[in-house]
Amino acid sequence: MRSSPTPLPAFFCLSLTLLLPLFATAQQQPSPAIRSFTNEVLVPVVVRDSHGRSIGDLTKDDFQVFDNGKPQTITGFSIVHREVEATAANSPVSAPDTGESPSVSQLNSPTQRFVVFLFDDFNLTFDDLPHVQEAATKALDSSLAPQDFAAVLSTSGVNSGLTRDHEKLKQAILNLKVKTLLGTNGHECYNVDYYQGDRIVNKSDDWALQAVIIQVLRCVKGITPEAAEAYARTAADRAVQLGEQNFRANLYALRLIMNKLMAPLPGQHVIVLISPGFFTSGPDALAIKSEVLDIAARSNTAINTLDARGLYTTNLAAEVTNRVDPASQRLINQYREQSMDADTQVMEELADGTGGTFFHNNNDLEDGLKTLVAGAEYRYVLAFSPTNAKPKVHHSLKVSVARPGSTVQARREYSVPPPEKRKK
Repeated sequence: MRSSPTPLPAFFCLSLTLLLPLFATAQQQPSPAIRSFTNEVLVPVVVRDSHGRSIGDLTKDDFQVFDNGKPQTITGFSIVHREVEATAANSPVSAPDTGESPSVSQLNSPTQRFVVFLFDDFNLTFDDLPHVQEAATKALDSSLAPQDFAAVLSTSGVNSGLTRDHEKLKQAILNLKVKTLLGTNGHECYNVDYYQGDRIVNKSDDWALQAVIIQVLRCVKGITPEAAEAYARTAADRAVQLGEQNFRANLYALRLIMNKLMAPLPGQHVIVLISPGFFTSGPDALAIKSEVLDIAARSNTAINTLDARGLYTTNLAAEVTNRVDPASQRLINQYREQSMDADTQVMEELADGTGGTFFHNNNDLEDGLKTLVAGAEYRYVLAFSPTNAKPKVHHSLKVSVARPGSTVQARREYSVPPPEKRKK
């Protein structure tokens, strides 16, 4: 059973509108050298050398774009250079903040940076949140330049307002709470998350179902195998419904922030998404992700993502593992491991597809946040016009670069929106 599309939580929409007056005074100016037409696909790319530094001296002729394996003609080419100033690095003192809205001149500066810290409090756990809060409050002073404007937002509606006052930002971070409305309880005796629910409900994966049945039989005394299967299917249906609402809440939040906050402003736009990850599945998710990546390219926004789990393990707690035989435990662990890996895919896609960075498998979250706020010094935006592309059809993308020894980070896929949703 699939749920109908769920809009962004009303409280988040209301909270976010409080920021809009700060941007209303800014004159609409296009992002530097980035143009988008209705039939063009924009592909942000970061190319790094063997030392991990972004390369900034490439030309259009150095790139090739392949759409479903077919080479495309690059119709647009832009280089976005992050301004690096001595005063912007490792400054321990936040700029004075008068409490007033930013001035028109400040907002309209082409080198002005706007940084949004977006916390996925629907998926952050009670274990992860304190570590994230500590790392973020420590990283603010050394990662933000005095002239940077920033905001702390969360998927559920926390909103610091746009400010240069670091103490105000830190307080908003400390006020974050774990929200369990759209999450499954990982501490239940048997737990079905969105990934496993999707395998059961939408992929007809009998082994995934069996893994849950095994846990139900061990958890519920005296239950029959038939009743255990019914329990498992009910839990899987619920996990799919919550999971679909969950990924929509996060992706719609990104879409709203870029459309309403970032797009009207010139300058450099950075979103730092802090999350343990969330699973996405199906054509609807692909379409929303494609739309988010399109908007990011048009609004000159890099989405940097941080896996709040740091170094994590896929092993279950001892009180759970002691209840099942080794063969059953291997089956349960197999799906748990696949689920935890699947949760990171959207984080990697958002970063690669916008010229951002994905920080993961590292417990130094403070250093990770500093890296993400800085971002790549150079990124490219390529454009091509697909031929005979049908709406809602998945297209794979590949970008190659004529630079030996380099690595390429680029958008991997897209889908063409229905005609009524295409940007005019």
